[in-house]
Amino acid sequence: MTAAAANQSGRRPTQARRMERAGIRDVAAAAGVSITTVSDALNGKGRLPDETRSKVREVAERLGYRPSAAARTLRTGRSGLIGLTVTTYGQEPFTFTEFAYFAEMARAATSAALTRGYALVVLPATSRHDVWGNVALDGTVVIDPSDHDPMVAELYRQGLPVVSDGKPGNCPVTAWVDNDHAAAVMGILDHLAEAGARRIGLLTGTSTDTYTRLSTEAYLGWCHRVGQEPLYEAYPAHDPCAGAVAADRLLARPDRPDAVYGLFDPNGTDLLAAARRYGLRVPEELLLVCCSESDVYSTTEPPITTLSLKPQRIGTTVVNLLIDAIEGTGTAVGGDHPTGQLMPTELIVRRSSQRRPPRTTVSPPRDPGED
Repeated sequence: MTAAAANQSGRRPTQARRMERAGIRDVAAAAGVSITTVSDALNGKGRLPDETRSKVREVAERLGYRPSAAARTLRTGRSGLIGLTVTTYGQEPFTFTEFAYFAEMARAATSAALTRGYALVVLPATSRHDVWGNVALDGTVVIDPSDHDPMVAELYRQGLPVVSDGKPGNCPVTAWVDNDHAAAVMGILDHLAEAGARRIGLLTGTSTDTYTRLSTEAYLGWCHRVGQEPLYEAYPAHDPCAGAVAADRLLARPDRPDAVYGLFDPNGTDLLAAARRYGLRVPEELLLVCCSESDVYSTTEPPITTLSLKPQRIGTTVVNLLIDAIEGTGTAVGGDHPTGQLMPTELIVRRSSQRRPPRTTVSPPRDPGED
């Protein structure tokens, strides 16, 4: 037997006990009260003197007591876990946290969940393993669900509250939060037109989520209104390589656009690289705007105008709506009449969408004596 093993075998029971997490019985013994009193004090229940409630909480904090998740589930019927997933691209592999919007939204959602005493579990839309079946969720946030989304339908069938980041289309959700994508796209196209663009193109996606669909429909409607032939390329947005190819196709057209709006985060750099390959100067010969939350676009050459969808506000709002539904304190009805909220967007205008006015030479005033 090694010295370390001998030392371990010689541990006193009290030493081993110190390494264990304190339980509710330990708190009750240290505070000199019953287990029921500890439970009531920590859960804000019962008619206890403020002094007793404060003492129990102080002892629990000192001992490092944390309620058992299993006990809480038995007591409340809730696990304290809420899920978050992106189902937009179905069976296609998609690491959504690599995109700035999703990363910001998930960060805000995590913070909001912890503030309310819940943990956020990020889950894949599909998996070879039964990941969803192994996690007891109280509800789920689904980002950009597609029309007739099977994942949302299954969660609804199980009776779990679902709040979507994005209008749900034909999906049965409890509540949803989204931006007014049509208004945002119209504003961007008008901005480009005011900057002198006459042939505005669009980089869009092939998926059926409401963000892509509503944005594309708004672009086509704008083209019809101003009498412009639509110039757009669609690609599977979950594939980062496909965006660069689509940007190249758009700028290689014989009727090449003189301005482009890209719906997705990488489109700005994709279009900037394609413009350089074709010798197009930005913004003099090509105006650019993309939808992104990334700070990188403030440092490109030239800096690129971006549309912000405010994912922090959306992430916080969807989680609070979901927890309200779980705890029965919200106003969401769900089913055919879910609660909906629209969040404002912000166009951050940079040099890529602003043409410099032509230089004019101003002659100095003539001296009357020269006549």
